[in-house]
Formats: sequence, structure tokens, C-alpha cells
Amino acid sequence: MKKKASSQQQKLRSSSRCKRKIFAALMFAFCLGSFVYFQARFNGIAASLKNQQARLNQKPQIAFLFIARNRLPLEFVWDAFFLGEDGKFSIYVHSRPGFVLSEATTQSKYFLNRQVNDSIQVEWGEATMIEAERVLLRHALRDPFNHRFVFLSDSCIPLYSFSYTYNYIMSTPTSFVDSFADTKDKRYNPRMDPVIHVQNWRKGSQWVVLNRKHAEIVVNDTIVLPMFQQHCRRKSLPEFWRDRPVPAEGWKEHNCIPDEHYVQTLLAQKGVDSELTRRSLSHSAWDLTSTKSNERRGWHPMTYKFSDATPHLIQSIKGIDNINYETEYRREWCTSKGKPAPCFLFARKFTRPAALRLLRESILLKDKEQAS
Repeated sequence: MKKKASSQQQKLRSSSRCKRKIFAALMFAFCLGSFVYFQARFNGIAASLKNQQARLNQKPQIAFLFIARNRLPLEFVWDAFFLGEDGKFSIYVHSRPGFVLSEATTQSKYFLNRQVNDSIQVEWGEATMIEAERVLLRHALRDPFNHRFVFLSDSCIPLYSFSYTYNYIMSTPTSFVDSFADTKDKRYNPRMDPVIHVQNWRKGSQWVVLNRKHAEIVVNDTIVLPMFQQHCRRKSLPEFWRDRPVPAEGWKEHNCIPDEHYVQTLLAQKGVDSELTRRSLSHSAWDLTSTKSNERRGWHPMTYKFSDATPHLIQSIKGIDNINYETEYRREWCTSKGKPAPCFLFARKFTRPAALRLLRESILLKDKEQAS
């Protein structure tokens, strides 16, 4: 009987030791799992806090929206302009459908793969131009850090340093939109009424700078755009006789250039005129009376060639401090941060040789104080 009791006690002790080992193993596994779990949570929280801190430190960006045919011939100027300013800007390019800004088509890291993937074929003087602008805005608005949206052509150059340009644009909550009453050209088509009232018809440069609110108005518009697509079309002009037939009854055509009216008219329709600085930041030379070259006359701004690219030209543009709007009897004196300032931060239209000369001679990308 004693042997049986001793055997049972040994079995009980063995079973107890086994249970203790299992319990210890389970406790160890639980502790290890808890440690791994809480470590992961801690890392996740730390990463989240780090991301939040990075977002708090992230400066508002300016989105530069380029409308180009294919390549950006003046990318070397912009490359120098953007150098060292990462985190303060973003770039979007609208080129012809299928064109890619690869290492074979751009030498600037800033423009590499920056083309939008849903571009359309654009025709000058047609509503496709404003549709391309809307495509660029849709892409740029996806980034919440983009606070301003600057439209530029592929022949535009910056006149000042990035720092000066950034501070100038971000110093005011308003958009810069060249907008004035169009009372001379009579481009308003009465068929637009009553959707677009004649008192809201505006004209101005397409090279605008928009804040997020106004950019969203443009992207979300479903009322004004169809009117432009139907009733605002350019008239056949002599410069196009060679590539398209002249209508037999050309006198019946209504002449209207959509990109010179759309944004201005849309914002007037929305009643936000008071939220605009009503001038453009991009200079174009439309007065061609001083040139004797017939090839420079026409319906487009003057193109600056190598021989034009002189310090005198740039200083003359930088020296403009007011703009006169005859149709509104309004003279716009240009200011920044409440002080007198140059009217223009960008200029067009420059050929590649002209821009190369300006950059090599260090005429561009200087702050106002350095340039004076």
C-alpha cells in the first residue's frame, strides 16, 4: 500500500511540475507578446507623432502649374529658381497627351515625371485651354499643402529669387487675377444670358495665381464652363489662313477667346471680386507699335529673342509699379505687405537663347533689393 501511495504522489508531483512548466511557458509567451504588442504600439505612436510634427513643420506650398506643348525649353532657368527650396513648392505640367517628362526629355530633377496623366489636346483660342487649366488644378488640389496655384506657360521666366517670389505671393490671402470689365472688344455673346450676365463679363490674362478657395471654385464649376464651350470661340484670323479654310460667311462668327475671360467671369459670377488682387503677376508685351518686324505683329505677345535679352529689358519690366485699366478708369498701384512693390514676378515670352543669355549674365533671380 505504501508503494502505491508513493507512486501516486510521484505522479501528482510530476503532473504539478508539468503544469507549472506549461503555466510558466504561457506566462512567458504572454509577456513576450505583450512586449511586442506594446513596442509596436509605441513605435506606431512615435511614428504618428513624428508625422504630425513633420506636418506641423511643413510650410504651405506654391503649386507651379505649367501649360506646355511638349518639353519645357526653359527648364534650366526654373532649375536654378527651385534649387534648395524643397518643401515649399510642387510642380505639375500639362503637355500633349502621351508626352512623358523622362530622363530623355528633361535634364531637371524638378520636372521629372511631373506631367499629369490625363492631359488633353489643347488648341489656342479654344475652350480646351481652360479645360487643361482645370486638369492641372484637380491634380494640385489633391495635395492639402498646396495653398497657392500659379499658372505659367512654357515660355515664362521668373524675375526674382524663389524666396522673394514665395514671400510676395504668400503675404496676402487674395488671388492675383487680372480682371476688368470688357467694354471695347464686345466678345460677350448674348446667347450666354441669362446663365452669364453681361455685368459679370470680365477680361484679363489667363496667367493667374489662385488660392485654394478660388481654385476649388474653378474645378467644381459645372455651369459657366458649358456656356464657354458653346458660345465663346475665337474667330478665324488671318494668321490661321494657311492651316484652315476661311468660313464663307466669316462675318457671322462671334470672336471670343475663352482663356482670356473664363476664370475672371466665373469668379465675378460667384461674387468674389472683392477677394481678388485684380492684376496679373506675369508680364506680357502686347504693345508692338515700336517694332518694325512684321513677324512680331499679330494676336500673340511679343517674343523676346537673344538680342532682346539685356539688363535694360529686365530692369524695365521690374520697374513697372502700376497698371492702368482704361475701361474701368482704374490705376492699380502694386504693393506687397502694404508697401510699394514691383507688379510682376514672371515674364513671357522668352526663347531658349534669350533665357540662357539672361541666366549666364546673372540678370535673373535677384531679389528686389539686389536688383535695384
